[in-house]
Amino acid sequence: MPMCPTRKNMTPEPVLVGWREWVALPNFLTRPLRAKIDSGATTCALHAFYVESFKQHDEPWVRFGLHPNLHTDQVVHCEAPLLDYRSVRDSRGRAEERHVIATTLHIGHHEFIAEVTLTNREPLRYRMLIGRNALRGRFLIDSAQSYVLGKPDRTRSTR
Repeated sequence: MPMCPTRKNMTPEPVLVGWREWVALPNFLTRPLRAKIDSGATTCALHAFYVESFKQHDEPWVRFGLHPNLHTDQVVHCEAPLLDYRSVRDSRGRAEERHVIATTLHIGHHEFIAEVTLTNREPLRYRMLIGRNALRGRFLIDSAQSYVLGKPDRTRSTR
């Protein structure tokens, strides 16, 4: 009789998400953000209305400010190790040099680290885009649905 592979030997099944979902950023925010799931974007993008590079213990870091909610003037000041700089094309085809950080994302019950670019998304409806780098191997998109996974359980900041 042939043996079936055990679950730990198999790749996990991707999880279904809608075209927008709640995303927690426990390193920076105490409450989740509404994010657009964007399979057209290579990397995740987070709204930052100012971005400043600096050195901490001779290592490159970045300081940035977030307006996490569309309809309030709330400001959250953040710092993170700088991973890289990347040239990224926006939806209009314009190239922009962006700071890249790695941070924890929490979508539904799924927590993982993803590369995130920092850019000013002030005029846009969603403060964050979740790109293919975070989706690949984890999630499948159902463009007819929204908030399939609900709000993340863990919304407490680790800062």
